[in-house]
Amino acid sequence: MKRWSLARQFFVGQLVFVLALTSTISWVLYLDAEENTFDAASQRMLAVATTFANDPFVLNAVQSPNPSTVLQPYAAQVMDELGVDFVTIMDTDRTRYTHRNESEIGGEYIGSVDQALAGDSHVEVFTGTLGPSVRAIVPVLTNDDDVTALVSAGVTVDTVSIARNAQLPLVWLIALGALTAGTIVSLLLSRHLRRATLGLGTEQLSRMFVFYDSVLHSVRDGLVLTNPRGELVLYNDQAAALLNLPPAVPGHPRHAADVGLPPSISDLLTSGRRASGEFHVTDDRVLVVNQEPAVPDAAAKPLGTVTTIRDHTELEALSDEVQTMRTLTGALRAQTHEHANRLHTIVSLIELDRRAEALEFATKDLEQSQQLTDEVVAAIDEPFITALLVGKAAQANERGLRLAIDVAGRLETQGMDPRDLVTIIGNLLDNAFDAAASSQNRAVTLSIGTAQADPGTIIIDVADSGAGLTDAEQEEIFTLGFSSKGAAGARGLGLALVRQAVNRLGGTVRVANDDGAHFTVSLPTAGSEGRKADAHG
Repeated sequence: MKRWSLARQFFVGQLVFVLALTSTISWVLYLDAEENTFDAASQRMLAVATTFANDPFVLNAVQSPNPSTVLQPYAAQVMDELGVDFVTIMDTDRTRYTHRNESEIGGEYIGSVDQALAGDSHVEVFTGTLGPSVRAIVPVLTNDDDVTALVSAGVTVDTVSIARNAQLPLVWLIALGALTAGTIVSLLLSRHLRRATLGLGTEQLSRMFVFYDSVLHSVRDGLVLTNPRGELVLYNDQAAALLNLPPAVPGHPRHAADVGLPPSISDLLTSGRRASGEFHVTDDRVLVVNQEPAVPDAAAKPLGTVTTIRDHTELEALSDEVQTMRTLTGALRAQTHEHANRLHTIVSLIELDRRAEALEFATKDLEQSQQLTDEVVAAIDEPFITALLVGKAAQANERGLRLAIDVAGRLETQGMDPRDLVTIIGNLLDNAFDAAASSQNRAVTLSIGTAQADPGTIIIDVADSGAGLTDAEQEEIFTLGFSSKGAAGARGLGLALVRQAVNRLGGTVRVANDDGAHFTVSLPTAGSEGRKADAHG
């Protein structure tokens, strides 16, 4: 029985219950029918005996010299017409005047007569000459209310049993109907339970729950189970950490829109659609999300969705660092190519015995190359930013773009994560390069300095000479997956990462059209009131 499915156990249990209930109801109905039959027989015999006792003919007969001669024919006729087994009229000393068997006339009545002699009628079950019977005994009273005789009318228990048994078919019909209805209902419920439990038994379900719960909390990826209504049925600790979910309350699922999830993830969970390797950006993480419907079989409706969430933040950070290294490598390659050309020029001038012109050319080239580096190093105390800007300048030169870098004053970047600054400046410049490459001016401007109204705020402006952005694009430009480059463009992750990095630093980012796209980033420094408010906020 332990190997039976839960549906079979439920069906057998229900069937046993229905059988027990039907048997109990049948027994109660049987006892009720028996009691009603005996009560009806008692009331009928009491009515017959009372009718005899109140009959003036009986009163006159019992007072005659030979009562039996008059009463026996009368009693026999009434017994035959009413179907009564016996009507016994007797003297107060129990001497019978009438009886079903005439040989018993004159004998002594067998039964209780004390209550009748006292003037009261009563009913009893007693064993007499005809066997056990249901009988009523009524006194015959004179005009002075004196007891002058007694009348006993009764039917045998066998006769009562025949009447009782006549009701048994109805009892069995009711029992059979209850059993049939109970069996059908149990069968339907068991079939529904079989579909709901996939035909598994209690031990299998228990073992499966323990195993799945262990797997749920042991995997390193976040796992979220939702029902068709978009409610979070179950999620593991990793998912709670990645999505900042509140502690799960068993049996009380909460809707995905009510737990503070990012809009893109909330829409995904409530939609129930399939997702494979989708990137979603929260305030501090980059997540890769996969989602599949939970379908027991091909023909069934989905029971919900299973969503796996993987933290891609560190990989994106490494990707940014690799991209930065590629930028620097490209810059070095471009500088090497340019220096080789310039070195060939200097050598050629020396060979032509034009040493003064060669010295002037070399000095001017050195001054131009060193000027940007000196300005950036003097203004920014972060070597990562310095290396990035030098590399981007070389990259712009290699792509035929004019990059103007303006660093106003000395910037204090202490307390800021250099990786966030690299993410912000690098991605904004990459987008500006792509936009400017398709324009006639092919110009990009980068301005970094402190805000005039608030010296504790760093302003980063990146503008390009591209086609600019429409109003709709300005609203969607920071959304994950959006790209103004069309289907062949990037996956739309760069500006989403910019917004994420700006949020981590407690700043803001805006975009406008000014003869091209113009991005403005405001970042509070470590000692500014804006950063303090953000830290407490």
